[in-house]
Amino acid sequence: MSWSADVPWDPDDLEPPDEFEYEPPSVEDREREFIAREPARPSSSKYSSASDALHTVFGYDSFRGDQAEIIQQVVDGGDALVLMPTGGGKSLCYQIPALVREGTGVVISPLIALMQDQVDALSAVGVRAAFLNSTQDQAQRMGVEHALLNGELDLLYLAPERLRVAATADLLDRASISLFAIDEAHCVSQWGHDFRPDYLQLSMLHERWPSVPRIALTATATEQTHLEIQKRLQLSDARHFVASFDRPNIQYRMAAKNAPQQQLLELLRSEHPGDAGIVYCLSRASVEKTADFLVQNGIAALPYHAGPDSRLRAATQSRFLREDGIVMVATIAFGMGIDKPDVRFVAHLDLPKSVEGYYQETGRAGRDGLPSTAWLAYGLQDVMQQRRMIDGSEGDAEHRRRLGLHLDAMLALCETVQCRRVQLLGYFGETSTACGNCDTCLAPPESWDGTVPAQ
Repeated sequence: MSWSADVPWDPDDLEPPDEFEYEPPSVEDREREFIAREPARPSSSKYSSASDALHTVFGYDSFRGDQAEIIQQVVDGGDALVLMPTGGGKSLCYQIPALVREGTGVVISPLIALMQDQVDALSAVGVRAAFLNSTQDQAQRMGVEHALLNGELDLLYLAPERLRVAATADLLDRASISLFAIDEAHCVSQWGHDFRPDYLQLSMLHERWPSVPRIALTATATEQTHLEIQKRLQLSDARHFVASFDRPNIQYRMAAKNAPQQQLLELLRSEHPGDAGIVYCLSRASVEKTADFLVQNGIAALPYHAGPDSRLRAATQSRFLREDGIVMVATIAFGMGIDKPDVRFVAHLDLPKSVEGYYQETGRAGRDGLPSTAWLAYGLQDVMQQRRMIDGSEGDAEHRRRLGLHLDAMLALCETVQCRRVQLLGYFGETSTACGNCDTCLAPPESWDGTVPAQ
């Protein structure tokens, strides 16, 4: 078995995952005083029940899984902590309560780049939604604030950074708030794979607005991360809803990396011709070269990373969402919050840093429930590369130890001779039986007892 890479690794070329998602408060935000207005007026367009909103607004006949219980918990004014896999319908768990309860539901989300798409999708079905972030000019922000204070919004999206701005909290004090939804709640966990320091301040929601129900949601959390979310967000009285992490329609496969671009091309031509998919690479250079390689070989591929300006990224993202058969080649800067049901494959040309990251990224395939592929190529060079990154990372020895544990768990998943689905679900504390559909089930690797010759 040989290990090589099509694209050399350059440590200066690594993708800063939060570069375009972070939203620093502007000088205007810090210094501007809001013009005094009348107190917020209650909304008059609320629905009589969750079922009414589900059918009338979203066009569904019935809830899935625990959705009905979760929604009723929040409608009744209680807190909820929800662990539900990608594609499980988490968004409805806060969108519907916001349509039933009086006031505006405030959604805390790190996904600044997606807020416009989320608002557009809700507006298309008649939900009065808006966002406040650094992409808006003062007139746009003033218009949203006016609508909020006049009870004209069902949902308002905010990045967690905005709550550092005193004027934002003052604005919410003067509004009628129906609930707080904390999306991607695993970002509060320092043990998690996607820690964002600004999430640590979200305990203020309970302290400043104790009577407003909160719902925290994530698609990726180990038991340790689950407990840390509860503690750091002060959700001690919340009901916990933990759905199965199993995505039975996704086939998990891993291959020895020798010529990854060519291996990828063979996969797309033989199994996914004309299908939409996502290819993850570690560096920007690898993204660009892989996208060029696919285009030269007749694949409709687009590169996505944090290098281009926000307008070009938005246009690329829009093409992927709206056109058929686009293959997005991206760093991990792409994907969180993306809702495209017919993604037929997710491929990794480099080793993910954690099982949580791998699960979240592969979970973007097959949201429509149809058969999909999660394919990964990895080799010894990937392991050495990740070890160097950990050794050179910022933070103390404990932080580096945590990163090492994440990598060890990812390697264990790659090297297992057992069912990959059993190993993956076991990482999240879920017991299962062999799926019969992953690569190790369909073609069990040879194994032997090395202690026998040693004797």
